[in-house]
Amino acid sequence: MATDADFVDYIAGQADLGGRLTRKKMFGEYALYLDGKVVAFVCDNSLFIKPTAAVEQLAPGLPQRPPYPVAKPYPVADELLDDSEALQRLLIRTAALLPVPRPRTKKKPTTPPQARP
Repeated sequence: MATDADFVDYIAGQADLGGRLTRKKMFGEYALYLDGKVVAFVCDNSLFIKPTAAVEQLAPGLPQRPPYPVAKPYPVADELLDDSEALQRLLIRTAALLPVPRPRTKKKPTTPPQARP
């Protein structure tokens, strides 16, 4: 089941991080980015936080399950959606613990084949 865009909007509103929190739709689900780092996934209308020490420190009792088949289990933070401050702290701390993403390499443009006279 694909995630509703309204649900992702609700998460963004609850996190109250403004333009720092962005989203990218992928295969009917969403990745959430904080300051350019993937901090969570929204799959089947549930919020899956990247597993880091932040989860153990700030929300140790979160249940875990895979966000999609064959994935490893991720902490599910649905219970934090009504606690804006706790959700915001967890997302910020998670981003702080993740490495800076490597810059993507640009593909070289291919030149079209030359027409033969």
